[in-house]
Parts: sequence; C-alpha cells; structure tokens
Amino acid sequence: MNPLIGKRVIITGGAGFIGSSITEELCNENEVIVIDDLSTGRIENIQHLIKSEKIKFIKDTITNIALLKRIFKDADYVFHQAAIPSVPRSISDPILSNEAGITGTLCVLVAAHDCGVKKVIYASSSSVYGDTPTLPKRENMASNPLSPYALTKLAGEQYCRIFNEIYGLSTISLRYFNVYGPRQDPGSEYAAVIPGFIAKTIKGEPITIYGDGEQTRDFTYIKDVVQANIRAAESSATGYYNIAGGKRTSINELADTICRIVGRKVEIRYAPPRPGDIKHSLADITKAKEAFGYEPKYDLWKGLEETVGSFKSTMGDYNDELFR
Repeated sequence: MNPLIGKRVIITGGAGFIGSSITEELCNENEVIVIDDLSTGRIENIQHLIKSEKIKFIKDTITNIALLKRIFKDADYVFHQAAIPSVPRSISDPILSNEAGITGTLCVLVAAHDCGVKKVIYASSSSVYGDTPTLPKRENMASNPLSPYALTKLAGEQYCRIFNEIYGLSTISLRYFNVYGPRQDPGSEYAAVIPGFIAKTIKGEPITIYGDGEQTRDFTYIKDVVQANIRAAESSATGYYNIAGGKRTSINELADTICRIVGRKVEIRYAPPRPGDIKHSLADITKAKEAFGYEPKYDLWKGLEETVGSFKSTMGDYNDELFR
C-alpha cells in the first residue's frame, strides 16, 4: 500500500520513464504537480492523468528558479527525476548535460530549501562508481565517473549532501542501477539496452551488442524503483543508497532471455565498446534494506515478461515465430 497520502508532491521530469511511473503511483492519493520541459520526457506517458485531472502539468525547465519557488510553495516532497538520462548524449553535448544535471539540481535544492519542503528525493545513478573492479558496489566506495552524465549525478549527490548538512534540508540520493520497464523509449538514438533489444526482437531485426557481450549489469525493474522512492521519502534516512535488483546478468544472457520471452530468435551483431561504458556492475543493497526497508520484488524474468507484454501491446501486431 502506498504510504504517502494527502501530501503535496512535486515530480521533476515527471513525464519521463521513471518520473511518470512515480507520478502514476502517487496521483490517486496526493496532490501531484509535474514539471517537465519534454526534452526527453513524453507527454503521452501522463496524458491520461492530465485529462482526468489527477495531476497538474507544467511544461518548463527546472532552471527556471522563479517558477520552482512558486510551485514548491507548501510542497511536502520533491521527487527530483529530471535529467538528460544518457551517457552517449552527455558525451556529445556535455554543456546541456551539465545544465540539466548540475545547474538544474542546484535550482531544485535552493527552491526546496526556500519553500520549506520536507524532503528531496534525488535520482542518482550507479554510473558514479565508474569501472571500479571491486564487486559488489557499496556506497562507501570511491567514485570515479567516466562520463559527463556520471559526473553530473555525483555533483548532484554532493549538492544534496551540502544542503542537508549546511542548510538543514532533508535529502536522499538513490543510485539507480539499470532501470527498465514499460514506457522506456526504444526509438531514441540513445535508447537503453533493454527497450532497444525488445523492440528489435519483436520486429525480428538484428540486435547490436557493444563489446563482447560478457559485460554485466544489475538490472532493476521500474516498480521496485518506484517503491524505493516512496519508502525513501517517508523515512528519516539521508545520504546515498543503491537501488538495484542485487544480481548481475551478462548482456549476452539478457539478449537470450529476451528472445525466449518474446518467442523469436534474431541475429546478434557485435560492435566495438562505446566510450564511457563500464565493464561490470553489481550492487550491494544492504544499506537501503536496513535504512528504509527496500526489497526488490521482481527478478529479471518476471520484470522482462511484464515489459515485453507492454511493448507488444503498444508496438502493434507482428507475426510470432517460435524460439528454437
């Protein structure tokens, strides 16, 4: 059961993949205001909530601090999900990534402090760890960001810490590990690996794997991420926390699993590794479990089944081919 009831909630980036999922979970029992400039978010993700007047939507940027101070007034929680969520895009346009990830986060924190917001829940990333060889990743390990995107997330965490320690604003940073699920955009040039693989497999097109495919990731289903945000908000915990499934899967294994769930075999092509990509990732989620009761409910197969089902229903009809 959703423990946040009767609150005034702001969700930055609330039309995006993760933000819209949090929005949908909270809007029935709370006053929810979404701010998103739709540079990466999609209005289709929340259009049904706008039409039914379950949320208020404001199309604007989070660097508009005057606007933030108006809408943050009397807010209880700010779920700060807004970002340019792409390592490759941050490499091609580091200034844009910096503006959204660092300047935008600072504006959110200043407005939240000035308006007396109870708590800011910040969407960070496992990318802050970089390619450190030690597994699993623990929150007390040194950070070594390998891309502008990762650096913006680390800077955002530090701003959250400073605002907590100096200004008394309650903040918590959640380090997401490879989140996937319905509403992820498979069509973008910068699409994450799972929606890209699913869309290609459904259409019977070749899958491209960067590197040898033996690199591993700790995949986290969106519903687990949503519950982590809610639990983090209602708790007194501050600091940094890993949010993950707690298990690692190779990209080759991922591709095979998706083919089996979709029911179609496709060609796999290999390409050179991409700059900024790490080799292995696995989270220790003990700290989040102990601090606010985070417990992932979805293993990879269960999460992928729901995701594939959602993609099939939104991508149109196609001819099934048995996996063999």
